[in-house]
Amino acid sequence: MNRTALSLSAMAGGGFAIGTTEFVTMGLLPDVTGDLGVSIPRGGWLVSAYALGVVVGAPLLAVLTARMDRRRLLLALMSAFTVANILSALAPTFGGLVTARFLTGLPHGAYFGIASVVAASLVGPQRRGRAIAAPMFGLTVANVLGVPASSFLGWRSAYWFVALVAAATVVAVRRWVPPVPVSDGAGARRELSALSRPQVWLTMGVGAVGMGGVFAVYSYVAPILTNSAGWSAHAVPLGLALFGIGMTIGNVLGGALVDRSVRRTLLTGFAAVLTTLTLFPFAARTAWTAGAALLVLGVVGSITVPALQTRLMDVAGDAASLGASLNHSALNLANAAGAFLGGVVIDAGLGWTSPAWVGAALALSGLTLATVSLVVELGHVRRPAEASPA
Repeated sequence: MNRTALSLSAMAGGGFAIGTTEFVTMGLLPDVTGDLGVSIPRGGWLVSAYALGVVVGAPLLAVLTARMDRRRLLLALMSAFTVANILSALAPTFGGLVTARFLTGLPHGAYFGIASVVAASLVGPQRRGRAIAAPMFGLTVANVLGVPASSFLGWRSAYWFVALVAAATVVAVRRWVPPVPVSDGAGARRELSALSRPQVWLTMGVGAVGMGGVFAVYSYVAPILTNSAGWSAHAVPLGLALFGIGMTIGNVLGGALVDRSVRRTLLTGFAAVLTTLTLFPFAARTAWTAGAALLVLGVVGSITVPALQTRLMDVAGDAASLGASLNHSALNLANAAGAFLGGVVIDAGLGWTSPAWVGAALALSGLTLATVSLVVELGHVRRPAEASPA
């Protein structure tokens, strides 16, 4: 294995740790809430607290560390992530766990953002999409192996397991990822310039709204499978693994499609998410169709992620680090909104599959925003050409 492959693998290890800690909470929600004495919808606060940490931490850390060597920054972020997972494992109360989950989320977005920038710098432009997808590959594999395995450990042991993987990632990144100094002129002001670009906000909106549909369903996957599809509680890890397999397939496919066309991948990806969520309530009525629907939802949801990541890096211009980090702020706004809205419709008595209807509406909104973003961009490109003399 060459040095580039080892570097990408090391960063994917961080993605594995992050993916496990982010998604295992959803799969263990009944156990966590039962142990700490709160309702399942209130337990959704844990998902939202983590997501809020990502939303706050991603842009803040990207700006504050704009002059730091990228490898040193990856090491610092993963070290902080390790400590926060230890605090989660030791949390004595529900309030303490909510706080620990917020702290755990802080390094998440900045890690993936910086890892994407480092990955893209290691390869040629013709393989950029696949390289950017590499750190996220670890997250998708987490849903195949890390999340199901951790579901058998119990929630405290699951967080200890994540802390161990994160510590191993620190060692791997230090050994295999080369130093990546920042370019001349790097600094907080240049990174913040991304926020003056309308396309950055539009693309963030696409992710924050459109991907909320996937999280609206996945946040309540355990009760949906047991109460609607007739799965036993012991079979829920299999559902998590199916979703993870779908995510892994979608991530690889999305990276390859991005290398062909970012715009086309974005539109077709969200159209596929919309279709899948519309059909999900019907599929969730039986055990085998529910499993198939989870697999497909993982595929179509993950196809869009490398496209969103690459587009934000492109439209952010010289502020690629902040642009890449903002993608994970957007995705975790989607996570928080999806978990919240899914809990609202369940609490309203609309049924365990009702989050899928909310998800379909969110996916349609995301597809609409993506279309608007691309139409506006094409309009700006064509106007100078039309104004120039023939």
